[in-house]
Amino acid sequence: MKFEEIPLNSTIITDVYHVTKEKINSFASEFDPQYMHIDEEKAGKSIFGGIISSGLHTLSITWRLWIEKNLIGDDVIGGVSMNNVKFLKPVFPGDQLTVQAKIIEKKDHPKQIDRGFFTVLLQTFNQNKDLILKAEITGLVKKTTNLLPH
Repeated sequence: MKFEEIPLNSTIITDVYHVTKEKINSFASEFDPQYMHIDEEKAGKSIFGGIISSGLHTLSITWRLWIEKNLIGDDVIGGVSMNNVKFLKPVFPGDQLTVQAKIIEKKDHPKQIDRGFFTVLLQTFNQNKDLILKAEITGLVKKTTNLLPH
């Protein structure tokens, strides 16, 4: 979807992602090997009472669910920034995550007339409708070429 077509302020709901202990362990073993993610005995004695997903894993799941909606598709150029990332509640094995995505800002690139910036607010909820993660991510996207001066 080109810059001009991106729907400002509309909300997109993703599919559901089922979190498993195996997926938590696999991600954490490689990228965040802290006890609360990989050691059931220690995690059970923690304030969480058991294994939880790494915040980075939760963010990655959130991103995947957003990307799978394929709103921007092949017109995306790349990510630019990530702001206001907040991990609000832990994610446990068995949780089912859904993301609400809302385009909250669009602006022209100051130097490149063939592209623009968009910012999406991603809010991840569990099966109980608890908000567990919030993040604002800005991307760069192509503009419609037939609108460009010749």
